Amino acid sequence: MNMPPASLLDAAALRQFAQASTPSASPCPCRLQDAKAWESITEERWPGALMQPLGTLRDPALHEPTFEEWHPAGTRYDSPDAPISVRHFPFNRCDVYRCTACTRVVLRYTEFGGYYVDHRVRVVDPALVTG
Repeated sequence: MNMPPASLLDAAALRQFAQASTPSASPCPCRLQDAKAWESITEERWPGALMQPLGTLRDPALHEPTFEEWHPAGTRYDSPDAPISVRHFPFNRCDVYRCTACTRVVLRYTEFGGYYVDHRVRVVDPALVTG
């Protein structure tokens, strides 16, 4: 089955999707509400049946996106308050999804190491999205 290419999203579109999200405080079957920072998630735990693809932050024109991170306030990769800079790692390698049950918008990418593959997710806080 051929899938259409994912729409390339910019910071404004990502922020708009996240601002339109209205998740409740109660737990959702997607179980992603606590992924405020990057969290590892197995394929078995990924709630694929609930996730609607919204687009991608991966620019298809870039053969190899940068691995440079952006932390102007001294945050770290795993900080829940780290900026979501769509031009920097790991955001520049993410696909964007919305849970159809709770409307939460999440980022997902796969980290590849020498001997491992690690799928990761992070909830999008619109206040942290930057170009």
